[in-house]
Parts: sequence; C-alpha cells; structure tokens
Amino acid sequence: MKAVIKANNREFVFDTLDFKLPPELEASEPPEARGQARDDVRLMVSNAGSDAIQHTTFRQLPQFLQPGDVLAINTSGTLNAALNATRADGSIVEVHLSTHLPADLWVCEVLTQTERGMQTLRGLEPGEKLQLPGCAVLTLHVPYLHSREALAKGQSRLWIGTLDLPIDLHAYLNEYGFPIRYNYVREQWPISYYQTVYATEPGSAEMPSAGRAFTPELITACVARGIQFAPLILHTGVASLEDHEPPYEEYYRVPTSTAQIVNAARESGRRVIAVGTTVIRALETVTDESGVTHPGEGWTTTIITPERGIRAADGLLTGLHEPRSTHLAMLQSLAGLPHLEITYAEALAKGYLWHEFGDLHLILP
Repeated sequence: MKAVIKANNREFVFDTLDFKLPPELEASEPPEARGQARDDVRLMVSNAGSDAIQHTTFRQLPQFLQPGDVLAINTSGTLNAALNATRADGSIVEVHLSTHLPADLWVCEVLTQTERGMQTLRGLEPGEKLQLPGCAVLTLHVPYLHSREALAKGQSRLWIGTLDLPIDLHAYLNEYGFPIRYNYVREQWPISYYQTVYATEPGSAEMPSAGRAFTPELITACVARGIQFAPLILHTGVASLEDHEPPYEEYYRVPTSTAQIVNAARESGRRVIAVGTTVIRALETVTDESGVTHPGEGWTTTIITPERGIRAADGLLTGLHEPRSTHLAMLQSLAGLPHLEITYAEALAKGYLWHEFGDLHLILP
C-alpha cells in the first residue's frame, strides 16, 4: 500500500505496512495491572540482515546486546498533560497540551466525549476561551500550521493557544491535570505508570514508552555487561491515529557528551541502538549527511522516511505501531519493508500487545 506524507512543503510517497490490528491486542492497562513486573513484557528480537526472529522477555535484553553497544535514551518525563475544561456554552471538554513553543505558546487539542469514546472536537473558533480548573484559562488563537487547510471545513485538530495559570505550570498540572490516555485504555492510571525510571526532566505530553520496561536492576545488568547509556531529551507531543499525519515540531536537546558517545561508537564500529522513535528523531536532527552527530537544541521538524534514511543509529528498541502510521516509515528506513512484514506478521500470530503498555521489538542490524 502506498502512503503519502505532506510536510515541510514536500510530499513523501512510499510503500507502507498495512494490517488489521485486533482489539484484543491493544494493551488496555499497564503490565503491573496484569500481574507482571515492568520488565516482564514480551520482547521480539529481529535481525534485519537475516530476518531471524527470537521471542523472549524484556528482562533478557542484555543477552542480545554486545559489550560496547550504546543505548541512546530519552530522559523526558511525562506531564499530567490532560485537563478538564468548560466552553462558554457550559459544555465539558478535555484539553490535551502537546508542545510548549517559544513565546509561551502551546500546541493543544480539544476533545469531547462521544459514543465511540473521546474524539477531537471540530468547529472551534479563533479567540475561543476555555475555562480550566483553578481559575485558569486557555485561549485558542489559530489552528496549528499543519491543520490550517482544515480550518475552512471546521476540521482543525490542533490549535495554538496560550495558558493563563494562577501558579507555576508544573505545580498546576500536578494539582489539576492527569495523564493523556486513548480509548483503548479503559481507566485512568496514576502518572507514575507513565514514567520511565530514568526520566529527569518533565515535558512530554505522552510517555516515551519504548523505555518503560527498564528497571534499575536491568540498567545495572546492562552497565555490568559493558553497555553504555547516552541520554538526550525529546519532549513528545500528542499522537494521532489519523493515517499519514506527520509528526509535529517537538523540543529536543542533544548534549555534547551524548554526541561524543555516539560518534565514538560509530568510529570504532560499535552499535548505536536507539530506545524509541523519539530518540531517532532527535539524533537524526543533529546528524549530518556524513554521519557525524553534533550537539544541538531546539524544535525539530525532521521527518524520517525510507527515502531519507537513518544516519545515527544501527538498531532500535520500540513498541509495536499502528497500521500505516508514520512511525512505520521510520522503521522501514532502518530495517526495510520486507523485514517489517515478516516481524509484524509474527507479532500478530504470537499475540503481542500494542501501544504504550504493550510489548517491545528490538531491531538489530
């Protein structure tokens, strides 16, 4: 199946993976609620060169890594980025804060409850004010850049707005907010379920979930095996299940020390394995065409497609992604479509679980 992504004034066309995801394979609760430890989730290990596949648990991850491997991790912490709000007509909606932009602007989404669960509320107007808890106000200004074509149709999904808060942002969200969840997650879970154990700086609307299964004990086991961790930040925005919707600009920071670790590994022939698609997006933003990674900070608009390719990473630890999603374009850049077809057919046949509370896939070269 052909996919089309329109972004950065370009149109990217490529073959994509299409399949039917059974509802029972959508992880609706954390593994802890299923009687498992974080690192008890299943792990599919695949070799992109040979198409070999092995099935294990995440706790066995160090066995599949080599001394000298670098695991690049996203230490962004997850915010209580969802808020209840009231429109001028008294109707109750839910606001999802996505990306904090310069000039104290926010990219945000407004949703309403329907028979099919929470859905994007269409038909909002520029200048509309939403009343938030604790005497706070969100003012919607204009549709976000990618959504302006839909304004005339009343179909804008994301908006740029400003928050008027009575207290500091993080204190406010800790008091009044709650984690963003999608319709496949049946109940609200505390924010602790949406944090990785190595999170250092809050800022993500959604959990960088590829690293969720790590435990302090497992990190210690990796270090003891000679595996090096290279931290960076990419604050994730809200996702969309709409086909082919491109990633939006997100804040990233790749420190000098991490750029040096990645470059040293590649120069010495050691593997760089990204823990999550967010890590690849950040690294690719600061890696030049010769494969040299530089330190950097800002808001990335980089889109990873098979045409562009991946320069900074040799492998990827990731969750299982929805059919036709733009994340799959990134995986294709690393492993190729034929390998994804094999591995996703295997994951479906073996009953792997999808989404942030689901199982994981380690793609090795």
